[in-house]
Amino acid sequence: MSCHDRNRFTLPLHLRKGQGSLLFVFSPLSAGLCVVPELRHTVHAFIDPFRAAQRQTICNGLNQVEMLMKRSNFRVLRLMLNGRWSAALLILSLLTAVLMVGGTTFFAGAVAQTTALAGFDPVLLQQRSQHMPRLHSILVSHRGEMISEQYFAGKTANQPANLKSASKSVISALVGLALQNGYIKDVNQPIADFFPEYLGTGLETAVRTITVRNLLTMQSGLASTSGRNYGPWVASRNWVDAALKSPMIADPGADMIYSTGTTHLLSAIIARASGMNTKEFAQRYLADPMGFRMAYWSRDPQGVYFGGNDMEITPRQMLDIGEMYLNGGVHDGKRILNEAWVQDSHQPHADSPRGEGRHYGYGWWLRDMADLQVPLAWGYGGQFIFVVREYDLVIVITSDSNPGPARGPHMRAIYDLVEFDILQPLQLAAGRHPRANPPQSVGISTGQ
Repeated sequence: MSCHDRNRFTLPLHLRKGQGSLLFVFSPLSAGLCVVPELRHTVHAFIDPFRAAQRQTICNGLNQVEMLMKRSNFRVLRLMLNGRWSAALLILSLLTAVLMVGGTTFFAGAVAQTTALAGFDPVLLQQRSQHMPRLHSILVSHRGEMISEQYFAGKTANQPANLKSASKSVISALVGLALQNGYIKDVNQPIADFFPEYLGTGLETAVRTITVRNLLTMQSGLASTSGRNYGPWVASRNWVDAALKSPMIADPGADMIYSTGTTHLLSAIIARASGMNTKEFAQRYLADPMGFRMAYWSRDPQGVYFGGNDMEITPRQMLDIGEMYLNGGVHDGKRILNEAWVQDSHQPHADSPRGEGRHYGYGWWLRDMADLQVPLAWGYGGQFIFVVREYDLVIVITSDSNPGPARGPHMRAIYDLVEFDILQPLQLAAGRHPRANPPQSVGISTGQ
């Protein structure tokens, strides 16, 4: 029977008049036979604008259900005619339960994947990822449901990944939690409140004028500790002191100067303000409410947890954090972060000097992709959390973080995969026509 056939199936009742009619009236399976053709027509009409392969999958499922119903009804009818009522009722009950549970799951899932995210092609995603040897994982969720999860190079779902600089976005969340819980008064609070030992020194002007907000937006005015300065900075005896003693090369709040030393100061502020080390604070206010344990996280010589690098969590935990931001600060029905903080974090507060279409919020990058401004956590080597609010989508990618000549091409391949294999097809399926921009170079990034 084709997917377009709307003729009803009629159960033959000539075997024994009356008993057959009784079965037809009381059997949910028989009643279902009257519904299947209508379901087939409705599904065909509903899915017709989308891909034929998906439509055919659902139609094939309907055909299998109808065939099972036919066979089951004849078998149950024969049992009843032979007086084996108990066996007939048992088969009837089991098949009805299977059809109700299995059918509902199949059709709901198939229709949801076909229509709720039209344009998303997990097969294409899998094909593309096979040609990215530095890839460790790629996870995609839609409205909180995992729709694609792949691991490579022997990695598993339970194995933590080093976020590298994507941990700056987690530090931003911790600052928001410190504000919520009264440890920090305001984002415009000067950092002199947390580093009073620098008052009366040559750094007094700097600590009085730099605010928590300036650190969040990479606009402290201090010279960068990243790039060529990263090695000497982490080799210093006191990372906080070395970051604060970096030359002041711009007015606070003016230019964006990407620096891991800036977010390390935020980690020190959280510890000083709360009386807990940053990992304990993260466990209490972020990880525990979200149901996971913080894993390895390195520290500086004074024991301050690294603010902006070397934090390890699993890709699924990364996905949970992305979904929490997607849901305005809510995880599993529980508010974690204030919605206003989430919104402010994903607003462009500074323009990146790295290239047109890149901005910085509160510890989150914002990148123009397929005519969408996408917030993303970005770490060295290809560690990402993309939050695509327009499509209720979160994409997590982890990669080999070892240096090497393949790192640059791998980063470009990630951006191309997300923009041209995921976001652009979604835009086209939604009737939008994003500019056909060529793949952009990601520029030089230390990710530190």
